[in-house]
Amino acid sequence: MPDIAIVPAPRELTVNDARWISADPAGEAIRDVVENLGATEYRIDVTPDGARLTAGSEEALQHAETTYGQLLDAVEPAEDGKVSVPAVHIADSPQFAWRGVMLDVARHFMPKDFVLKVLDVLALHRMNVLHFHLTDDQGWRVEIEAYPKLTEVGAWRNESMVGRMTHEQSEFTYDGKRHGGFYTKTDLREIVEYAAERGITVVPEIDLPGHMQAAIAAYPELGNFPQHQLGVRQEWGISDDVLNVNDETVEFVRTVLREVLDIFPSPYVHLGGDECPSVQWHLAEKAQKRQADLGLEHAEQLQGWFTAQVAIVLEEAGRRLVGWDEMVDTDCPKDAVIMAWRSAERGEIAVKAGHQTVMTPSESVYFDYYQGDPATEPLAIGNFIPLEKVYDFEVIPAGLSDDEAALIIGTQCNVWTEYMPDEQQVGYMLLPRLSALAERAWGSPKVSYDEFLTRLRPHLARIEALGVNYRPLD
Repeated sequence: MPDIAIVPAPRELTVNDARWISADPAGEAIRDVVENLGATEYRIDVTPDGARLTAGSEEALQHAETTYGQLLDAVEPAEDGKVSVPAVHIADSPQFAWRGVMLDVARHFMPKDFVLKVLDVLALHRMNVLHFHLTDDQGWRVEIEAYPKLTEVGAWRNESMVGRMTHEQSEFTYDGKRHGGFYTKTDLREIVEYAAERGITVVPEIDLPGHMQAAIAAYPELGNFPQHQLGVRQEWGISDDVLNVNDETVEFVRTVLREVLDIFPSPYVHLGGDECPSVQWHLAEKAQKRQADLGLEHAEQLQGWFTAQVAIVLEEAGRRLVGWDEMVDTDCPKDAVIMAWRSAERGEIAVKAGHQTVMTPSESVYFDYYQGDPATEPLAIGNFIPLEKVYDFEVIPAGLSDDEAALIIGTQCNVWTEYMPDEQQVGYMLLPRLSALAERAWGSPKVSYDEFLTRLRPHLARIEALGVNYRPLD
């Protein structure tokens, strides 16, 4: 469509370029929820009689309003404040139900106001899930009234490592700066409400039983060797300090989850499950006894048992468990939603095991990877995912049967913040790669990359207007 830059592009669009209609940006369009459209469908019709937006639900109507707003703001207003838009018919609906961004606020805390801006960015791109990574070894970010030390102690680390971490590294340089922060329950409820007003679900993640060093630093009795007082982890990478498998620790997690469920109405709750070393379970006497009592052959199997015990809280509340793809190997609940992160092949394994799956493979949608030459780009974790690679991403791997493909419910990008100390850097790494992912998540017709860039260039002004940083196009 000439001079009009809708991102993501509608799946069906008919335009009469010879006929332009005068429209009022202040909102003269008729807006209706109708019964003859599906819950995710919307229509936009601009005719000489005016503009009409219809949809099958309030959420779909929000998407219609976003698209219509992009039609209006693509043209400079006349002196009377009105703009001219083409006579157009748009019939649109998303291909995938889960269109998300994972924001890690555990490695580097991000202020509430910035999280709200991220939600504005998601709404602009018709994305509908904020996966909120709230806990990790390096910080605990959610207020839990039953355990105040989680934020009094676990939300703060004395300093952070400097430079990129390597697998072989044993000595580190630190910045000498205390880092931390957390969200009160009031903060989180405001975030949830702000998201809901924009048709976005906030899915909280409490990562367990690994990635829990911040919690163990606050409450040493949660660890396998409580006589050794830990601090909140100051390095990146994976900690061997994981939760013990005692009854008291199971009850601790259940209590935490009950408070989390009270804050977040999301039908989904993410319990992590990734990168959980079992070395301490091999060594700790109580873990070995638990393994023997359960008749488990390997200590690694304790992870599946532990997750099942704490997930009872989700089942009782009618919520769905979400976990990283390692969960497939731990005899997780059959109705667990799996996030395939290690590769697209892990997504294939998950759907073949019968799990609904969100595709988020590191080789395609990890937005902590470099976008350009590491010699000139800000420090990142490594690897290379330029904008064009995101645009070319195929959400559904080739070779799946129709039934298997139907289990892929969507996709998301992951923004891990080890090397993103502030909101400026998060914006730089997220955008405009998110604009490309939005096309794939929505199911926009895939055309040439050059055509996408033609639409993207004016779209960047909308991102700028939200006050969020982005990487300039090459």
